[in-house]
Amino acid sequence: MSPRRSPAVPEPGRPRQPGRAERLAAVVERDGGTCIWCGRDFSGLVPPTTEHVVPRVKGGPSRLENEVAACRRCNAERGHRAPVDWLEECERRGWRPDAPRLARALTALQAAIERDGGQRRARPYLDAQLRRVRRRFPGAAA
Repeated sequence: MSPRRSPAVPEPGRPRQPGRAERLAAVVERDGGTCIWCGRDFSGLVPPTTEHVVPRVKGGPSRLENEVAACRRCNAERGHRAPVDWLEECERRGWRPDAPRLARALTALQAAIERDGGQRRARPYLDAQLRRVRRRFPGAAA
């Protein structure tokens, strides 16, 4: 039998990060009831998940500013692909990706990193994705 893990205790001076269910509810409330990548409405057959805009393997933080609402299919198929690459793939497949929502998420994440500091690995990746989304989808960056 494995030992039980005690719940994470927040460090003094740092706010407690919301749990998985709380983050999912907050992201769906903020982003609406559709998948950012394919545009499908969330329902019993299409459950929402949280998707990291900047993948964790690329240095993306696990916090609300780096998460968007996506369906399980899109979340699983995207893997570690860059957000703009996956957005273009979704368009190629005939889906309705939400480029303005992606631009807002990337901009909000950049502002949070500038405000809070850290995320040294994620910064160049995030800057490159912001440049690409602004160049590829000029109306989305407004």
